[in-house]
Amino acid sequence: MKFLTVLFFVLFASAAFAASPDTLRDGGHGPVATVIDADTVRLKDGKADVRLVGIQGPKLPLGRKGFAKWPLADEARTALVEMLKGHEVVLRLGETAQDRNGRIIAHIMRDDGLWIQHEMLRLGWARVYTFPDNRQLAAELFAAESEARAAKRGVWADTFYAVRAVEPEALSKDAGTFQIVEGRVMSAAKVQGRVYLNFGSDYKTDFTATIVPEAVSFFTKAKTDPLSFKGKTLRVRGYLRNYNGPVIDITHPEQIELVP
Repeated sequence: MKFLTVLFFVLFASAAFAASPDTLRDGGHGPVATVIDADTVRLKDGKADVRLVGIQGPKLPLGRKGFAKWPLADEARTALVEMLKGHEVVLRLGETAQDRNGRIIAHIMRDDGLWIQHEMLRLGWARVYTFPDNRQLAAELFAAESEARAAKRGVWADTFYAVRAVEPEALSKDAGTFQIVEGRVMSAAKVQGRVYLNFGSDYKTDFTATIVPEAVSFFTKAKTDPLSFKGKTLRVRGYLRNYNGPVIDITHPEQIELVP
């Protein structure tokens, strides 16, 4: 298995987990009543839906007007249904245990010890998707995603989910969507507390990753100077927006991978 070096510098010694959800807070347990989509379930106790933290599965409309179903959304949901069938689950909570929609956000382990997020990633039915207040276990999640992508499993066989090249015109057309973009940092600068990683020679039109001021402290704690990324090949992930070309805002280090 080939592992990527992630920028918070967790080193992998073997294919075994360096950490697991067992290290997190207990959030209760019980059987699953409904699998809503590839990253959301409802427990039989009915208290709240559970969002599988750390991953993003292909999305279903779920009643949202004008929302187009993502490719392989049905297949990914079915994979999760089969994974959970006949099992109870244990919830493990990170820093933040509830999202703005009132859902519980947790890592889920099956009653036989299978870590559901890791397995969904390993089989290619989800992508890594972290937040500043829920970053635990990201190294293990990236390793599983990397394995699936190399084998072209699940979503990685569909161009809709492909790692994008640094092509400003094409990226600009996909503003508002979650993308993974890979390229070489041509220049780096810090202006009024914000770090700009420019992936082209013209910062006004080319793709840029911006590290917001609130996130710079995360890099400092990791003993990493974002300006040192100049000349390096990075893979960044997040939602695209357009401002002087396509932009992804970096709110925490786990949005960036250093490509060997």
